[in-house]
Amino acid sequence: MEVTDSMDDNELEKIKQEKIKKMLNEAKPGVVKLDSSSFDNFLNTDMPVLVDFWADWCMPCKMMGPVMDELAQAYSGRARFGKVNVDNNPQIAGRYGIMSIPHFLIFKNGSRVEKIVGAVGRDPLESALKKYL
Repeated sequence: MEVTDSMDDNELEKIKQEKIKKMLNEAKPGVVKLDSSSFDNFLNTDMPVLVDFWADWCMPCKMMGPVMDELAQAYSGRARFGKVNVDNNPQIAGRYGIMSIPHFLIFKNGSRVEKIVGAVGRDPLESALKKYL
């Protein structure tokens, strides 16, 4: 589709949001890096969504990275998995009151339904996620 002068900002935004949604739906199984332009669209699903709030300097966060990867592979097609770098996306962290990391939120139909704080390992995250499948 060619962008013309007659397209207004609302039309362009609609096209952008549709393309983002399509890319997210076609994404390979795994943990998706989220930012302010993709976060809300990523939550727009009837599947449960597990989001990891983390930072590069956080060692417990780094320990939880492989756990998120494992869960994303194990629950591919049944849940979505994303991660938000709190240093690069303070507006998203602020919206959900993230004060310590790692911090995990589970969303269902776009609404936050559960939170888990700390490097808790796979079992607590998986148990919480299973409640919403």
